[in-house]
Amino acid sequence: MIKKILYTLGALALLFGLYGFYTRLFIGERDVNYGSYVTWGLWVAMYLFFAGISTGAYMLATLDYLFGISLFKGTGKYALWGALVTMPAALMTIGMDLGHMERIWKVYLQPNFFSLLAQMVWGYSLFFVLTAASLWFAMQGRRDTAMKVIMVVGLFLAVFLSGGVGALLGINANRAYWHVGLLPAQFPVFSLASGMAFMLIIVGWFGVVEEARRSQLLWVVGLLSVVLGLVKVYFLWADFSQSIYSGIPDNVKAVQLVLFGPYAWAFWGLQIVLGTAVPIIVLVQPNLAKNGAWAGLMGAFILLGFAVARANIVFPALAIPELEGLVAAFTGPHLNINYFPSLLEWSVTFGVVGLATLAYILGLDRLPFLSAKTEATK
Repeated sequence: MIKKILYTLGALALLFGLYGFYTRLFIGERDVNYGSYVTWGLWVAMYLFFAGISTGAYMLATLDYLFGISLFKGTGKYALWGALVTMPAALMTIGMDLGHMERIWKVYLQPNFFSLLAQMVWGYSLFFVLTAASLWFAMQGRRDTAMKVIMVVGLFLAVFLSGGVGALLGINANRAYWHVGLLPAQFPVFSLASGMAFMLIIVGWFGVVEEARRSQLLWVVGLLSVVLGLVKVYFLWADFSQSIYSGIPDNVKAVQLVLFGPYAWAFWGLQIVLGTAVPIIVLVQPNLAKNGAWAGLMGAFILLGFAVARANIVFPALAIPELEGLVAAFTGPHLNINYFPSLLEWSVTFGVVGLATLAYILGLDRLPFLSAKTEATK
């Protein structure tokens, strides 16, 4: 039943996304709401979101294939498939943000490896190859030294890429909201938490392990999600409290926009209440945490919270003008700091979400090594 609902929702999202894909590819960025002042928007936030799921899912796969934890046996292949599906989704969304997508070849043939952007592109490319290789080994049923070597390198890259995204934002000294030392440290933790939420969904809703082990696995993953949720709240408190006590005007203004301004409804309602508090309350109760439907729903809520969290990292920093009076001095369709995603941006985002959802569940149904439940733990 849940799978049929996801098929329907994924198909509808993809259908809505066709308008956005066509408009962006054949007309351009005329109908977006970012511009000269707000240079990054929803697509950058969703890139951070999907990349976090991909690297986090890979981290979870190592619990099975690298560390051999018996409780997670058989879940690694589903995590790897998730990592393989969501990384292209991340690259699609950030690709739509590029003004000249056709120039991507330059970063491969004419790279500047002192650039964090070049490092990230090469890192993502290698990570995708390693994920595909890991999945191939999983398809063969191999757990030998060669696979473990690949998983070690992949785990390092998953952590590096997660932290690298935070560093990519943090080196922007002109954006005080991003220019904090905690940012690169937060992102690997957020990625791991996203991977845990993804695991709640695939185990809870799709029943990928035998029933005898499913409830215990959900209970453990649920508790780990609770711990990571509390760590996330600590990071938020540390980040915001330091920003406010530091008294740096641009930083304080950005935090106030999140806590009390136009982004407050998403922060308090979606990120904190629905994406953090509700899952913590539910997942500490054994009867609910061990229930597949409830556990999967909490995983979806946590991922929704992280999607909003990514937006609340990107949008507020760009809502503060870099020069006093800049907004009043020049006006125009793309000269505005009051950003909210346009219909085109939402269309592309829903299209990518629908495509990733359909790709994942089609893999569960059509790929033989994924379609059967895993064997019992020996």
